[in-house]
Order: sequence, then C-alpha cells, then structure tokens
Amino acid sequence: MFTGIVEGTGLVTDRTATADGLRLRIAVDGFEDLHHGQSISVSGVCLTVETHGEADHPDREQQFEVFLAAETVAKTYLDDLREGDAVNVERAMPADGRFDGHLVQGHVDTVAELTAVESVGEDWRITVEIPEGHGQYLVQKGSVTLDGISLTVAERREDAFDVAIIPTTYELTTLSEKAPGDPIHLEVDVIAKYVENMVEGYV
Repeated sequence: MFTGIVEGTGLVTDRTATADGLRLRIAVDGFEDLHHGQSISVSGVCLTVETHGEADHPDREQQFEVFLAAETVAKTYLDDLREGDAVNVERAMPADGRFDGHLVQGHVDTVAELTAVESVGEDWRITVEIPEGHGQYLVQKGSVTLDGISLTVAERREDAFDVAIIPTTYELTTLSEKAPGDPIHLEVDVIAKYVENMVEGYV
C-alpha cells in the first residue's frame, strides 16, 4: 500500500526483455533500507524488489531490480522505458507512517493520454483524457493517481480532467518531463470501485 507521495525519481540503468516479461534495474538515492521482497512503486506500478545493492551509476547511491510479468507489461507503458529514463519511486507506507496522500494500491487501471500541460503562475495544470469505462470513478475534487502521484481532480469534463500541480511536485517527479501526447498511468480511487461493487450487489 502506498500514499502517492513520491519520494523522488530513479533512473533506469538497464532493461532486459525475457521470454515471460521484462526486468528493469533502477538507480536511486536515499533508499538505504532496500531489501529482497520489498514492495516499491515505479511510476505507479507496484513491483517487488528482487535484488539490490550499490549503484553502478555515478549519480546514484543504490540500485534495485524488479521483474514485470507479461500482464504488467501489457497493461502499463513500462515496456517503453529505455536506459536513462526517469521513473517516480515510492516505498510502501509503514504501518506507523504518516498518511499524507490517499490510498494508492499500485494497481494501475489503465494507461491514459496526457493532452495538455499549461503553466499557471507558479503552478502547472495538466489535462488527461478519461479512458472509456473509467469516467464513473473520477469526481470533482476527488483523488486520482497519475504515474504514482496522489493528486486531486481540479476540474472534470465529459472526456477529460485537469489536475493542479504545485512547483515541488512538478520538479521532484517525472511530470516536468511530460508533454502532450505522452502516456500516463492512471489509478482511480479504490474506494469508488468498492462502492460501485456494493451498490451493484444490491441492485
């Protein structure tokens, strides 16, 4: 379980396609407590640390490797990553940790398209399409996760929604590298899905 408060960005230093998926090596800073079997969010995708150790990258201290099964590769854009690309990283929230974002599972619902990036004073406004079948989970001022970042729906329209990005979030995540037309991982609020399931169960 994550909060969507991204801890920083990691750099992809190696990608290896396998017969049944994809293996990524990611270099990070400040992750001294990495261990085998640990859950970690990579641009919003919950993955498991297989190996870890000192980074072989001059600008990073630690590195870890994760494996993406074929289903994960098919449902995300991580297969498009290449060496040198940045990803958002967040370790799972400890039981006694502060809950600053919202409930984020790391189970990406779909890949959406970022359609606009606009500077508004010191902030930024990002527009994302609403993929078919996901509009019912997005509400004005509700929570949404984009590339692992906990955000609030600032405005919702029929086919798209906007989120407001403060400078800190823009600078410390991969959002600063995003442009119109880029893919972005979308995870809707899991509470909305539970409510839908319970309501349908009583119809």
